[in-house]
Amino acid sequence: MLTNAAMLALLQLSAKPAATSTSLVSLILGADGITKAVLVLLVVLSLLSWAIMFAKWRAFRLAEVSGRAFVREFERARGIDEATLLAQRATPSAFTAVFARAVQFLNDTKPALGATSDRTARLSGSQVEALRLVLDAESGKEREELGRFITWLATVGSVSPLIGLLGTVLGVMSAFAGIMDKGSGNIAAVAPGIAAALSATAAALAVAIPAAFAYNSFAARLNRFDGALEGFGSELIALMVREGRI
Repeated sequence: MLTNAAMLALLQLSAKPAATSTSLVSLILGADGITKAVLVLLVVLSLLSWAIMFAKWRAFRLAEVSGRAFVREFERARGIDEATLLAQRATPSAFTAVFARAVQFLNDTKPALGATSDRTARLSGSQVEALRLVLDAESGKEREELGRFITWLATVGSVSPLIGLLGTVLGVMSAFAGIMDKGSGNIAAVAPGIAAALSATAAALAVAIPAAFAYNSFAARLNRFDGALEGFGSELIALMVREGRI
């Protein structure tokens, strides 16, 4: 049979996890006003960054899926008129917007080279260059729209650690100021205030790491998307060449 001392030791061991979790909460609740304000600010930044992450993930997924679907159909088109019908039936995307801008340019521009007995009227070299500039401008517009708010993730990722460090420094200063007022310098008096102050740094890292990772991921996807739009513009001009419009 277990002695009373052994039973008491087992009860103390089983109660340790609960005491630890309670102490972590109590440290934060018992922190000074500066540390609490920093933690609240970090929570707001975290919610903002996660909202942007989910919104951008959805936007990129829709843009990539709808764009690939239209490009596959476009590659089978034998002319601008057939591609126009495909664009009208396709889900609106950055690629259909670029194509619509090219069609508008063709409708608004009178070919500089007149028709001959063996060729129809076609665009001159300067007009083709103007078309390329128009396509680049439309591609840049679509890229900017898709990349909106991504820079906020970079801002959160770089600023959050500094905010957390500021909260930790001010919290430690406040803890030592309290020790000076109480006139007690033992570890039991110092530890709670310093631990609460260090929680600001830990929270800042928890906010900054996902935001920085998401920013790098979205920036890479945005660059690939921009390259796909540029390639689509080249394919569109090549289709015009095959059709004899250039």
